[in-house]
Amino acid sequence: MDFAFDARTEELRARLLAFMDEYVHPAERVAHEQRERLASPWETVPVVEELKAEARRQGLWNLFLPDDGYGAGLTNLQYAPLAEIMGRSPQIAPTVTNCAAPDTGNMEVLAQFGDERQRKQWLEPLLAGEIRSAFAMTEPEVASSDATNITTHIERDGDEYVITGRKWYISGAMHPDCSIFIVMGKTDPDGPDIRRQQSMVLVPRDTPGVTVERAMQVFGYEDHYHGGHAEVVFDHARVPVSNLIGEEGGGFAIAQARLGPGRIHHCMRLIGMAERAIELMCRRAVSRDAFGTALAQQGVVQNWIADARVAVEQLRLLVLKTAWMMDTVGNRGAHTEIQAIKIATPRTVVGILDRAIQLYGAGGVSQDFPLAELYAGARTLMIADGPDEVHQRSLARRELKKYL
Repeated sequence: MDFAFDARTEELRARLLAFMDEYVHPAERVAHEQRERLASPWETVPVVEELKAEARRQGLWNLFLPDDGYGAGLTNLQYAPLAEIMGRSPQIAPTVTNCAAPDTGNMEVLAQFGDERQRKQWLEPLLAGEIRSAFAMTEPEVASSDATNITTHIERDGDEYVITGRKWYISGAMHPDCSIFIVMGKTDPDGPDIRRQQSMVLVPRDTPGVTVERAMQVFGYEDHYHGGHAEVVFDHARVPVSNLIGEEGGGFAIAQARLGPGRIHHCMRLIGMAERAIELMCRRAVSRDAFGTALAQQGVVQNWIADARVAVEQLRLLVLKTAWMMDTVGNRGAHTEIQAIKIATPRTVVGILDRAIQLYGAGGVSQDFPLAELYAGARTLMIADGPDEVHQRSLARRELKKYL
């Protein structure tokens, strides 16, 4: 395994770091001020639109997509350090480079499983940043950590599918430019194979019977930059049968294919969040005194910083190994490593952010510093894309199988 950055990765890292320093970090406060003046909190703030145009001009656009026919054509190992850099400003940087979830996963699904018409109608506008999208799987009435539990019905009626169900925490659905939902439901609820009961269909947002009922908060945040999280009702919404993605019964497999790359993207961005937290801790420690001594001289603070550095270096190596394995043996061959990073990274980064918040005191939980919002995002990722306990269960079974 060789994790050295190749020439293309080094060149993109240099450009992206410069872009972050010159445009993204200065825009964080500007975006906050502009949002307070918007008529609707879901509108895109002007500075974000300006940065999107600048990112495209600099070629820092669609870096996540490995298919060079649509995106940058980077491997997971090449993209990983770029995702880490973007994670230092997780609300703005992924959005302005068109590398933000859930659009990234939806574009991957359309590129890999969509037909020519679906790619033309939905993938191309998403790649161009002209529209946004949402992925509708999680439901309020069942334990959606087990995707086979979903109850949304997708029933065929002639040349149409009729979708009925309620979804929530549907990321991206509050954005005014959200034009399309990828909806996962059951086309064969009584089928003998519980992993062949589900299918995915494309449902335009303006379809009669689709109602975005309310925005869902995450620790009090509404996540405006990524289009929020919504509760959505599908009440006998009808779409053409041609809106089926892949084949009937293929929804579960498509979901798993979608989540593999997404998990590594999340983990690399989390490492970027941890690096931001370490930087903020160090700056605070050298600038504040308590009880007659600089915080930087306090043993407990030094321990926090040292432990954070060790943890980040360990995590980065594990994630890079996972990226390398995904490139060399595929997502299935890297299943253990993907689950390992999904377990280890969020909980470790949450701990680092918690120490950073403690060091900042009242400032740490305020809107004047990014730590509280970073914490909310990191803590949520212990649930999103499969809660830790589901990955632990699966990983333990795989280990035990060797001895049975």
